[in-house]
Amino acid sequence: METYKLFIDNQWVEPDSGTWFDSLDPFSGEAWARIPQGNAKDVDRAARAAAAAMEGPWGKLSATDRGMLLFKLASLIERDAQKLAEVESRDNGKLLGEVLGQVRYTAKYFYYYGGLSDKIQGAVIPNDKPKVFNYTRYEPVGVVATITPWNSSLLLTAWKIAPALCAGNTIVAKPSEHTSVSMFELAKLFVEAGFPPGVFNVVTGFGKDVGEPLVAHPAVGVVAFTGGDEGGRRVAVQAAQHLKRCTLELGGKSPNIVFDDADLTNAANGVVTGIFSAGGQTCMAGSRLLLQEGIHDAFVERLLAICKDARIGNPATPGVQVGPVATKPQFDKVMNYIGIAKSEGARCVLGGKARTGAEYGAGQFVEPTIFTGVDNRMRIAQEEVFGPVLSVLKFKDEADAVRIGNDIRFGLAAGVWTKSLHRAMYMSEKLRAGTVWINNYRNTSFTTPFGGFKDSGLGREGGVEAVKEFLEVKSVWVSTDLEMPDPFIRKY
Repeated sequence: METYKLFIDNQWVEPDSGTWFDSLDPFSGEAWARIPQGNAKDVDRAARAAAAAMEGPWGKLSATDRGMLLFKLASLIERDAQKLAEVESRDNGKLLGEVLGQVRYTAKYFYYYGGLSDKIQGAVIPNDKPKVFNYTRYEPVGVVATITPWNSSLLLTAWKIAPALCAGNTIVAKPSEHTSVSMFELAKLFVEAGFPPGVFNVVTGFGKDVGEPLVAHPAVGVVAFTGGDEGGRRVAVQAAQHLKRCTLELGGKSPNIVFDDADLTNAANGVVTGIFSAGGQTCMAGSRLLLQEGIHDAFVERLLAICKDARIGNPATPGVQVGPVATKPQFDKVMNYIGIAKSEGARCVLGGKARTGAEYGAGQFVEPTIFTGVDNRMRIAQEEVFGPVLSVLKFKDEADAVRIGNDIRFGLAAGVWTKSLHRAMYMSEKLRAGTVWINNYRNTSFTTPFGGFKDSGLGREGGVEAVKEFLEVKSVWVSTDLEMPDPFIRKY
């Protein structure tokens, strides 16, 4: 069992506390790595190193040279994709095949933002002042703190650090205490790629010991957080107290809406992808299925036919379709919500149970679960479960679908299945969500902004929009007048 150290200023250092905690394999339930338990002193050391790097070799690099380092990092991630996927899958229990695809796609974020590094341009601004030249320039904020969850540690970290590094910032990363190993393995690649000391730092531990001091640290200029909405609120409040910016990619209870004119085969496959892929442990999960009344019963039968024989088991085994829930507390939460749904009067037509037995290891498996007869006022329809649990609701027409779809405090994503172009465009306009998929679900890209409305967060990740979250805009005024006007009178 490997024992890791904190990664600060390109050095592997022991935590100030002198203590470590175990990382558990969600399938076997066994400890497989020892993680350093950081504290505020470790955070201070990392933040100071990151701030110093802004004044050192990293801050002196040209934008083009920064981009070349990101290219190098991307190539190393591609080279080591199998190893990175294996450690992350073992840490969070996601299917190895899916994680491997995620890691390979993670490399593309660094390629994209590496190419964007020397294309961040200010503007010359025509103005109404005679003999004055005005232009803008973009500058890095400085130190960026990233706080990421356990479900897709490497990919969600890349969503943050690739644009932040592109903009010339430095990083202090805090991964989930449940899934820290892949971040240490990524740190090794930063060294191999040739990044100067202090550019990327990793401090592991718990929210109170590491997360809170990191958000509050005076050297940190931006906090980039992905997690639950309650955690996001705490980050936002703390960041506001220090007048620092934050991006928050939070929870969702996204509607996946199927109209009676849709290609029902494709729609059924899309619904399964939206909720049962990754075991429902994704913020963009299409956990509310809205079915037009006339197709409700037949469509549910389609889903049951697809899902009833889903292969559940060891995520490292080829052919397995559903892995374990990543942590024991989350497993308990999912099972509790299944009980809540039953008590509310929802009808469980599939699953609803845990899987136990020798082939299911520690037993953190929840069967793909479908509830019908759900009313949108039920907790199972309003609260994020973050597991393989689907709530099915009926709607009458477009207006009813919009009403139900928007009747939620979240607004991360939505799916619409229809052959009507008019209907597709109407729904994409009326749904209050940061992403709307038409006849597909769960597509994201490094080229495209992603983020939420309402309680689903602040800011955007992906595309050119993401870089703006990590930049300061400076306006520069240059006088070309040979004489100063009367200093006592300002001319407007």
